[in-house]
Amino acid sequence: MSLKRMVEAVRWLLIASGLASIVALYHHYYRANNTTVALTLLLLVLVVAGSWGLRYALVASFAATALFNYYFLPPIGTFTIADTQNWVALFAFLGTSIYASHLASRIREESHEADTRRLESEMLYRLGRQLLQPENVAQLLNFIPSSVANAFNSPAVTLYLADGDRIYLSDPKRISNPHVAWNSRDAPPSADGAERTRSEIVNDLREAMMQPTFRPPDEGLPVAIPLRVGVRPSGVVLLEAVSLSRETMEGLSGLVAMSIERAEALEDSARSKAAKETERLRTALLDSVTHELRTPLTSIKASISALLSQQTLDAPARKDLLTVIDEESDRLNRLIEQAVEMAQLDAHKVQLDLKPQPIAALIYAAVEQCRAGQPERDFRVSLSSFLPNVLADKAWIEKVLANLLGNAAKYSPVDQPIFISADPQKEMLAISVADRGAGIDPMEQSLIFDKFYRGQGQRSRVSGTGMGLAICRAIVSAHGGTIAVTSQIGHGSVFTFTLPIARPN
Repeated sequence: MSLKRMVEAVRWLLIASGLASIVALYHHYYRANNTTVALTLLLLVLVVAGSWGLRYALVASFAATALFNYYFLPPIGTFTIADTQNWVALFAFLGTSIYASHLASRIREESHEADTRRLESEMLYRLGRQLLQPENVAQLLNFIPSSVANAFNSPAVTLYLADGDRIYLSDPKRISNPHVAWNSRDAPPSADGAERTRSEIVNDLREAMMQPTFRPPDEGLPVAIPLRVGVRPSGVVLLEAVSLSRETMEGLSGLVAMSIERAEALEDSARSKAAKETERLRTALLDSVTHELRTPLTSIKASISALLSQQTLDAPARKDLLTVIDEESDRLNRLIEQAVEMAQLDAHKVQLDLKPQPIAALIYAAVEQCRAGQPERDFRVSLSSFLPNVLADKAWIEKVLANLLGNAAKYSPVDQPIFISADPQKEMLAISVADRGAGIDPMEQSLIFDKFYRGQGQRSRVSGTGMGLAICRAIVSAHGGTIAVTSQIGHGSVFTFTLPIARPN
């Protein structure tokens, strides 16, 4: 005997025992009026209806009516009713018990349905949160079947997309079919046979996708949920061994379709943004090349042409032209060196030699380098004698300091000093370079560290490529630090970058 039949048998036995107990109580042990007996029998019917449903309650109602007539309505011991009022009482009891059974069963079913809807809503909510995790369309499409299977406890979920006849499985060994179950282990051994089987399944999936309604499970077949973008069908989801309400199927369809559409929109947006950024960088690079590289080349070309054409130049004039060639060649070399460094940093091809370094030595070395090129500038270094060492690559950090000091000298008046300081901040050491220049507009402070970006108010007045601060940020980030600027128009700027403090072994 199956478990279901055993449960039914136990329920019928409990109903019969309950009716027999009530009859025995009131007929043999405690004499009560007919109203008390009827109410007790009605209570039993309501309990049965609320616990096990209408089918059991109806049988209990008719059995209770027969027992009430036989044992409590005169003439007792027969199914004959002598008094007309007893007929009315009997049918009133039967009608009341049947109607009450219906109401109790309906309340039970609606309560069960509400619980089911709540559970399904919670499943959809969890699934919705999970579908927000993948970062691209390919990852999302592979993630959907397993997520749906986990959310709804389905042994196998198949996602079919009409675009490219793509099929994604929660279980790689099994693909669900609207009409049959197909298992790769049961596929024909030949490649042609397997391909034909898959083609047939694709045709069935397309047929399920075109269905106008959601198909609930029937005869062991999977739940078929078409996906639509607007009114256009785009795919179908098949869930095996689950039973879902129509509302939940509609919600699941919309959730999966919208998550795919959202991921595709984000990818399109990212591609569009990348294309715009590429165009911006290309334009900025061309502008930098046509201006910054052409300027020294023009000076070198003009000087060489003058040397070649003017044979009567005296020694001082020749020296001036050769000096121009030397200086512009150095400038051109620095521009090319910056471009190479930026490319290496972007490609993460730079190997840092991280060692404990005294920050004071790095700062003084960079100051002496800048002072050699601009002896008229006043560099004021303010450092504590107890500063900890930093974990840094000496050559690259000197480049950062030289770039910041060079920018401070370039964008501030000659008669104004440049201040350098350093302060510990928990596990980092902050190094600041301050000037009293024109300052940076607040709207541009977050942009000046981008490649090739130059301030609107300075690009026409001071030459530059816009790569210096981008290189500084890349170097500092590679060290595990940060770089930022604080500035006020007309009062100057303070550039601050952090480096990790070297801990003793």
